[in-house]
Amino acid sequence: MTDFTSNAASACRALRACRRPGRSGPTSMQLRGQQTLGSACVPLAQHSVRTVRALDEERMVEVEWEGGGHSLYPFTWLRDNCQCPLCTLDSAQARKLSMLDLDVHTGLDAVEVTNDNKVSVLWPDRHTSAFDADWLKRRCFSAAARRASREELFLNQRHYWDSELRVPTADFQEVLRDDRAALDWLLALRRVGVVHLTGAATERGAVARLAERVGYLRLTFYGHTWQVQDKPMANNVAYTSGKLGLHTDYPAMHFAPGVQFLHCISAAEEGGESEMVDGFHMAELLRREDPEAFRTLCSVHVDFTDTGTDYCDFMLQSKKKSIAEGRVVRINYNNATRDSGAGPPRAAGATLLPVHPGYVDVMNRRENVGDMLTFDNWRLLHGRRDYRSRADRARHLEGAYLDWDEVMSRLRILRSSVRGNA
Repeated sequence: MTDFTSNAASACRALRACRRPGRSGPTSMQLRGQQTLGSACVPLAQHSVRTVRALDEERMVEVEWEGGGHSLYPFTWLRDNCQCPLCTLDSAQARKLSMLDLDVHTGLDAVEVTNDNKVSVLWPDRHTSAFDADWLKRRCFSAAARRASREELFLNQRHYWDSELRVPTADFQEVLRDDRAALDWLLALRRVGVVHLTGAATERGAVARLAERVGYLRLTFYGHTWQVQDKPMANNVAYTSGKLGLHTDYPAMHFAPGVQFLHCISAAEEGGESEMVDGFHMAELLRREDPEAFRTLCSVHVDFTDTGTDYCDFMLQSKKKSIAEGRVVRINYNNATRDSGAGPPRAAGATLLPVHPGYVDVMNRRENVGDMLTFDNWRLLHGRRDYRSRADRARHLEGAYLDWDEVMSRLRILRSSVRGNA
């Protein structure tokens, strides 16, 4: 089984922070991944090999573990994943063995357990491969081990929520300086989809500083960062004072940014509160309540467009399904940039994503000046109430995007760092 032990406490803290005080469970919220997180609290033992043998007819190596159970590894897979310096560049964990040099029909001459508890394989060409027991155990081919490995690598389980959510909160400065706080932030961002950071200065640049904690900013046609303010001849409906309906950003891009930061530098005199909906939870409700509508949203493409001038001239066009894949992995919905492109007759119904009243109000109140929202743009639909500003204190938010690849990369690095310091 894969080791979940060291990130369990952080993940559990992040999810506990989402529950309303006085509630014993998630009620209408769906707490997904509860079993996985619970299993993470079990201390991890070092794995030891009891016996090993070659199953020539099946072309498998069978490993029997000291703690019980067996694992099977194909001959070809073992040869392809040889960890010796000739076959693997250890400093980069990169394969050097060429596919052209791999005999996919290879047998083996001998297999044994070494004194230091490695599985050693002697191949017909006299090449030797040695595999660490823990390395093999993490790559067990059983269905349970495969599921655990995917969860460890990608954290696909989600905490679904509705209007009962208490948005997880973290301290901006602490996230910048402390690895454990940064790990808790990213775990909650991945599991819950939104984290409210407090304590940033009321000046431009905070979103860039936070992005540097992760990796680098995603450059778009609106720049590395962008200023959400009233603008004459606005090139985006966000740059007006009117109500913004719930939406995801940039569905007009074929690869929309995965994570968004919004920093409140100056609040409106009246109104402007942000609203957010868990699109994954909404999609699951729709799947149960109206399966036909769900199938339509998963199958019919909708045209999106975005045209204007900002960081540079742009004229974007894409076709997206409102709900990406039957196992919901992404929501694409933005009424402002929904195009009038022709499509099949039933496409008209697919452009209207039903919104259940399970939203939460967050940010942009006067007491939240300086605070920042970080949220999953592939999952959450966000909007804003209309507002009124004073001429001497205009409403001003600064925003930025990152991609999930870099966020997950930093999460894994932080998780490794916190484990090492535990």
